[in-house]
Amino acid sequence: MVAFPTETVYGLGANALDANALERIYLAKERPSSDPIIAHIANLAQLRSLAVDIPEHIVAPLADHFWPGALTLVLKRAPHVPANIATGLNTIAVRMPAHPVARALILASGVPIAAPSANTFTRPSATTAQHVLEDLQDRVDIVLDGGETAIGLESTVLDLTNPQTPIILRPGGVLIDELRHILPNVQLAPRYLKTDEATSSPGQMLKHYSPRAKIKLFTGPLYSVLLAMKETAQGHIRRGEKVGLLIATEDCHHLSDYGIIQSLGKRDDLKAISHNLFAGMRQLDSQKVNVILTRDFGRAGLGAALWDRLLRASEGRVIDVQ
Repeated sequence: MVAFPTETVYGLGANALDANALERIYLAKERPSSDPIIAHIANLAQLRSLAVDIPEHIVAPLADHFWPGALTLVLKRAPHVPANIATGLNTIAVRMPAHPVARALILASGVPIAAPSANTFTRPSATTAQHVLEDLQDRVDIVLDGGETAIGLESTVLDLTNPQTPIILRPGGVLIDELRHILPNVQLAPRYLKTDEATSSPGQMLKHYSPRAKIKLFTGPLYSVLLAMKETAQGHIRRGEKVGLLIATEDCHHLSDYGIIQSLGKRDDLKAISHNLFAGMRQLDSQKVNVILTRDFGRAGLGAALWDRLLRASEGRVIDVQ
């Protein structure tokens, strides 16, 4: 198993065509077998070796626009591909990463590489080699250190198993509006599963991307939210708890006396906030905080992916401030 950087997050990679290698990934991550693994490819020939009944009229323009890049396609799995890559379903999730180290590794290995995020299950995804080592330590054979990942959030997952109704199962690095230029009828339909129900896309569990500290997610008008966060922080402090604040740069002066601040970036720079999100969670965990307070950063553009990750990280603990 090799941990390697992609433009989204670090992946924990093994041969996508070897059922035993796939089982090692599940064991290393402590990942339930109901959570599928994305196969990473370096060229379209590898896609056609993994999937069948490919809707070429859709896949070709998507590949032209977004591959290599942060888009994962869910297609029908070829019979020879091990079933445990896809929780026993007849689907397979495939992506062509843009990171030069990832692409070189796939080409050098000569096989598609199955790779979920390189962290233990439900933890925040790894965006540096150090994050990989924090979680997996001696469970991984090799770590390729490519520095910080560029995007910091996982890929967008697009289900094409019913070509008439393309569905985004997980928002991510490729934006919904970008996809609608090619697929005007694409729909966003993430799932928030509380059970180990088999699914065709990774990242569908309600508890996912979670730090050790409990996260509380606030949504509503900005200044009402900041006031509610301040009052909530005061309550935790009175109970002797250590508070972390995962917030935008402009929010810091409102909350500077109410916990350990982890600034994610400016309010209108969702790329920076996305890039820093998981590292920020891990940094607050390292400070041994008991609770992390954070807020909604909108639902437009990358905001949809941010909301999805924060909702799962908080296990649905949303405080709607009116």
